[in-house]
Amino acid sequence: MEINLPDVLAEVSQCSDRYEQALVSNDVTVLDELFWNSPHTLRYGVTENLYGHEAICAFRAGRPTQGLARTILKAVITTYGRDTATVNLEFQRAGSTHTGRQSQTWLRTPQGWRVVAAHVSLLT
Repeated sequence: MEINLPDVLAEVSQCSDRYEQALVSNDVTVLDELFWNSPHTLRYGVTENLYGHEAICAFRAGRPTQGLARTILKAVITTYGRDTATVNLEFQRAGSTHTGRQSQTWLRTPQGWRVVAAHVSLLT
């Protein structure tokens, strides 16, 4: 297996950047698009466990739209072959001293790169 093929790493980095922009601007359409539309998709959040694309979309539709700005402190993107990748971030929300962590598993699908599993947590 080849790790971090340059073209694949560039693709996933671009998708991750697009996700980050959608997250801080609350572009729910893009956020919903970038999660795999499957009942097998999951997202563990700071206060919620979401199973399936439908539950993730419902969460996004109801979440607060304020206080989303954040600074990425560290990003580690690793690709495994041509179709699988992980994106791991440390971040800090604007006005907070707490560090957050975000882990995503991305999979190349017929529709493009999609998040199939995600986990967000805060260090307190």
